[in-house]
Amino acid sequence: MDPRNISKKDQIILQQLEVIRTMTENNLNRMGTDFWGAPPAEVSGDREKPDSTAGSKQPDGPRPPEKQDGGTVASTGNGETNAPEEETVPPEKIEDLQAELDGYIGLDAVKKEVRNLINMVTVYQMREKNGLPTTDLSLHMVFSGNPGTGKTTIARIMARIYHSLGILSKGQLVEVDRSGLVAGYVGQTAIKTRKVIEKALGGVLFIDEAYALNGKAENDFGQEAIDTILKAMEDHRDDLVVIVAGYDGLMDEFIHSNPGLESRFNRFLHFDDYSTDEMMRIFEMQCKKGCYTLEGQAAEMVRDFIREENTNSISFGNARGVRNIFEQILVNQANRLAGMETVTKEDLMKITPTDVLMARGMEEGTVPPPYGDPGDK
Repeated sequence: MDPRNISKKDQIILQQLEVIRTMTENNLNRMGTDFWGAPPAEVSGDREKPDSTAGSKQPDGPRPPEKQDGGTVASTGNGETNAPEEETVPPEKIEDLQAELDGYIGLDAVKKEVRNLINMVTVYQMREKNGLPTTDLSLHMVFSGNPGTGKTTIARIMARIYHSLGILSKGQLVEVDRSGLVAGYVGQTAIKTRKVIEKALGGVLFIDEAYALNGKAENDFGQEAIDTILKAMEDHRDDLVVIVAGYDGLMDEFIHSNPGLESRFNRFLHFDDYSTDEMMRIFEMQCKKGCYTLEGQAAEMVRDFIREENTNSISFGNARGVRNIFEQILVNQANRLAGMETVTKEDLMKITPTDVLMARGMEEGTVPPPYGDPGDK
């Protein structure tokens, strides 16, 4: 289509739809960067380093699913992973990584445990340098919690922290699930799993919903994947860290189902659900990074929208649910702008109460309590 033949109204629609399309193309494996990265470079603070790499939350703003933040290898979406780049990213300063961690929204208990681990590893290394005896240090971890609570994000920064401390040679994160490890034929699972492990050497292998490997069917090959991973953890103990993640109870059952798993995974990090205030901060951060402002009572309406939708933290998805709400509101903002004769830059930046109400499925002009009389139109 010739751009000269497109009306200003159509240009606005196309512009807004492109923003929405770009955001929705970020798969859920990018949530770590999409919701926990720092705001744009001029702002610093909420979840992940300011944007030289980030796209969204980093503003980790939409960015292709390639190597991210300090050598992360993103999932391809089919359970397998992209190969890491040959060049190793230089270690970052541990002080910078701690500052980034502290800037993440929520995760107070997790932050404390990570700081404890950093201190413990640092003292361990000091004892080694001074010729003092040390006990075996297991760095493999179990992450448990509901969806959207930051497990992948913390796994990503842990890879970078271990690289900074000199524990891992590369510091990349390879994310995978059952489909990326288990094959459908005898003897193929070990081969498939070993290929993933090779990509993860020097970094962190992050296995999401790891309990899915513990299949009950007679011809299930999940145990073959577990055995291959356990052997790799022993053979590459000096340059491979494995993090398994999933729901609370299921992760406990998984770890205690196998003596080999119990002996190697003794660090458990629980990720609490986000409070309404924390989810509102995530929403506001998205607005800041996208150059949006909440007009009038829109902010309180968004808070109520989040509270209304978050009746079940598992189905809502914590930060994932916040992203869905943000995208729904942008769709309705685009619809509103498309009906205007003249649209200014300021109009493009405003999220109005009407945008929020329409996203909630309410009729235009309806103002629910406490924003107005229920009968107001």
